[in-house]
Order: sequence, then C-alpha cells, then structure tokens
Amino acid sequence: MSVSFDPRSAALLAIDMQRDFLDPRGYAARAGLDIELLRRAIPGVKRLLEAARKTGLTVVHTREANAADLSDVPPEFMAATQRTGAPVGAPGPLGRLLIRGEHGTGIVDELAPLPGEIEIDKPGFSAFEATALGAMLNTRGVRTLLICGVTTEVCVSSTLRSAVDRGFRCITVGDACASAYPDLHDAALRMIGVEGGVFGQVATAAEVAAFLASC
Repeated sequence: MSVSFDPRSAALLAIDMQRDFLDPRGYAARAGLDIELLRRAIPGVKRLLEAARKTGLTVVHTREANAADLSDVPPEFMAATQRTGAPVGAPGPLGRLLIRGEHGTGIVDELAPLPGEIEIDKPGFSAFEATALGAMLNTRGVRTLLICGVTTEVCVSSTLRSAVDRGFRCITVGDACASAYPDLHDAALRMIGVEGGVFGQVATAAEVAAFLASC
C-alpha cells in the first residue's frame, strides 16, 4: 500500500520513547522485559523525526508519567506493576519509576525533543486520555497521524484506537514500533488492516521518509 498524505495537516506522534522503557536501568527492565527488543524502535523513530523536521510536520513526544503522589494511578495498574516487581513510584537508578519529572521518564538522548516540539505527559496508555493532545492537534489543523513508539500492543495500540475514534486518519509505522513480545507486535500490526483498514494503514519508516522527501 502506497503512502500519501498532506504534510500540512499531519503530525508525527512518537509514543513513550523514554528511559524507563528503553534504558536497562528503568521500569521495563525491572519488570522483566527485554530492553533490546524495545530498543529496535529507535532507528525507525529517529529516521521519522529527521524526515518530519525537514518537512515541518508537527512533532509530538509522549511520556508515560504519573503524579508524584500516585493520585492518577488506577488501582488495577498499580497492582499489575506490583506483581512484576516494578511498582509505579518505586525508587530506582533513574529516579522513581514512571513518575513525572524523574530522569527515567525523559526521552532517550538519541530522540530528544527539539525546542517547539510538543511534549505530553500521559498518566495512562492512550496519549489522548486525561491530556490536552486532542485539543492541541485540532488547534493546529492536524488530521493525519504518523504513529510510532512503544509498546506496539499497549500504548501504541491504545493511542491508535483513541485517535481513530476522534476522526484522525492514522498511519502506524510498523518498524518504528516495538514490543518485548514479537508475536504481540505482529498481531497488533495485523489487526490494523481488518475490515478494509478500519484502524488506518501500516507503513515502514523508509516509505514515510521517502514520501516526505518528495513533498
């Protein structure tokens, strides 16, 4: 499937490329996830950022980051993280796990946001839930989202579904997403094309970069 969209009304949404998920000292590693598998998203996201910045697309970075007093952590999610041995708010080498403002919730150096790019702290899985993202995109006239990041089956998928429900056209960049579970990564990408592409389409970072270079 070819990639085509109006870059004037498009945004790149890089989901949760933060140290807590991509650094061996962070939350994901402590929870027992394979960091090397998650880090596979970095080259693709970097390529997309470079292409988006050259073309002048709106760029959004999200971070999964909770309030210091844990008031926005749902009890079920807290219980789940406790079962993995990495409870939200626990101290770690990068600061308290998944807590807003800690070093661990910062974006990895390779993908650091530039001045003027949107940065969103989200307390849940979807980037639209309990954030101003929807309003910010609408103000900028954004109608197409290029979605990438981690993890494919959780925050990427949750954000994609929320975006579709809000009327955005979505292009998920499969090789710029990653999961600690390759089978779930593949399944999450396959479900996008069901029913004629009800959740949009899947593209590669190379396809998106090539299209943007031609604009």
